[in-house]
This record gives sequence, C-alpha cells and structure tokens, in this order.
Amino acid sequence: MVSVGDMAPDFELMAFDKNMVRLSDSIGNRVVLLFYPAAFSGVCTKEMCTVSDSMNRLEAAEAEVFGISVDGIFANAAFADANEINFPLLSDTNRQATRAYGVEIPFVMPEYTASQRSVFVIDEVGKISYAWVAENPGIEPDYEAILEHLES
Repeated sequence: MVSVGDMAPDFELMAFDKNMVRLSDSIGNRVVLLFYPAAFSGVCTKEMCTVSDSMNRLEAAEAEVFGISVDGIFANAAFADANEINFPLLSDTNRQATRAYGVEIPFVMPEYTASQRSVFVIDEVGKISYAWVAENPGIEPDYEAILEHLES
C-alpha cells in the first residue's frame, strides 16, 4: 500500500462521461482520490454526496477530486446522475489503480474484488500528502480532516 511521502502511482482511467483521465495530467494541482467499493451502496452514496456537497471548499483549496471504483462507466454515470455528483467518477474495471494503491479487497461475491474505501491527497509534485484507508467498507472518512489538510 502507498504511504504519505510516496510518489502517487500514475493511472489512466475512463470517467463516466467517456473521457480518459490520466493522473499525471494533474501534476501541478492538488488531487483528492476517493476509492469506493460500489456505486449505489448506502455508505458509498453518503460519501460521494458529502464530498459533492463540499466542492466549494475543495475548489477553494484548489483541489481536483476523482472518485474511483471498479464499477463500469454506465453504472458510475447513473450513480452520478441519480445523486447529482459534480466531480468525475472513474472506472477501474481492470483494478489497475486499485492494485497500484494497495486497496483491493474481496467484496461480497466469491472471487470478486473491489476498492477499499480510502482517500489519498496528492500534492502539486505528485507525492501523497494524506492517506486514509478504512478498516472495513462501512466506515466513512473524516471529511473535515481531509478539508483541513487541504486548507493548511
């Protein structure tokens, strides 16, 4: 698993709007990566809506935000639309980013894996400056701690 001070692993994933997103294109900006297990699940919905509701503070802190799950683009598009999520949700169906960040977990079905709920903040030079990984998928992040980290 990656840690604070590590260079953030690069990835290229498709967003729900069918645009490709490469993390290295965001070098020079601060980036918040929100790994979540499954679109439309209760805790994931609450988390993505809470972050979406905090976008004014996140934008004021000059942070780009990306949600990442193993769900396909159509599920992520429906999830974003149904919940008015106003930041890109990226599909990691091949688990490229999930594995690179060390947050792949067995999830619900036999032989199925998902992304553990986790948050990584990446600084302007591409290093991880904040990392949080849930002990289990039912735990939400400390939203205020993330915002305070970005605002400091």
